[in-house]
Amino acid sequence: MPQPPTFLLLLLLSTGSALALRLCSFNVRSFGEAKKENKNAMDVIVKVIKRCDIILLMEIKDSNNIICPMLMDRLNGNSRNSRNSRKGTMYNYVISSRLGRNTYKEQYAFLYKEKLLSVKKRYLYHDYQAGDTDVFSREPFVVWFQSPYTVVKDFVIVPLHTTPETSVKEIDELADVYTDMKHRWKAENFIFMGDFNAGCSYVPKKAWKNIRLRTDPGFVWLIGDQEDTTVKESTNCAYDRIVLRGQEIINFVVHRSNRTFDFQKAYGLTKEEALDVSDHFPVEFKLQSSRVFATNKKSISPRKKKTRRS
Repeated sequence: MPQPPTFLLLLLLSTGSALALRLCSFNVRSFGEAKKENKNAMDVIVKVIKRCDIILLMEIKDSNNIICPMLMDRLNGNSRNSRNSRKGTMYNYVISSRLGRNTYKEQYAFLYKEKLLSVKKRYLYHDYQAGDTDVFSREPFVVWFQSPYTVVKDFVIVPLHTTPETSVKEIDELADVYTDMKHRWKAENFIFMGDFNAGCSYVPKKAWKNIRLRTDPGFVWLIGDQEDTTVKESTNCAYDRIVLRGQEIINFVVHRSNRTFDFQKAYGLTKEEALDVSDHFPVEFKLQSSRVFATNKKSISPRKKKTRRS
């Protein structure tokens, strides 16, 4: 029985969201040995990661290189030789060196489903521009990913975890990172994500006019100033952000997929249990699947009229 056009449209939209690539960013707060030993917190962290096809983890404090290998064991288990490995559930990771000034160091890590994504290139941004030396507390570990399963076949992710007191300058400097990486790699699609500390007293309203990532209309902010990405009830701040550059990637964001993920509510945690995981909620969005795009194109293509033979 033929379905009405509205039903078909809703079906396509829901299918598109289900098949789309979910990209996430999560500051796990002091992710080191102590948190690794907290079973309940680790269970939640693994659940959060499993929701995502690719996730940026920040504030990894891991001088012994144990966090990511441990996560791989938790995420993949014995599935490398099982049926699950054919379903895109196997994770891999790429991690930066330990970054930071003086003795305090952190790492950025990207965990991704290796059936859906692969790493094309990686680069630790050189923060030594003339007159602008050492702006970043933890310079961006830039990774160029590619995926045959999305309409956007490749995209560069630029992660950033700022120091709160210098967040205005660090966020502004991402415009220079964009210029440098676009020239270096000839890439077109960019994602800037992380804990920018981009809200409340760290970036007051009057400071936005000094941030090129905001004043240049080519940069599109997916997480707005009104969002609360913090777990504590005493704060209501949009610290964690996702910003896009490139018309193709902007065009193929799944509608209303950009949001904060409240894992406390989703998993029924108390405030104390949630804060054991992190004081930040993850932020995320989805990119359109190439399969759905092909289906959409086919569904709206006019049928050719049959010509009668005389």
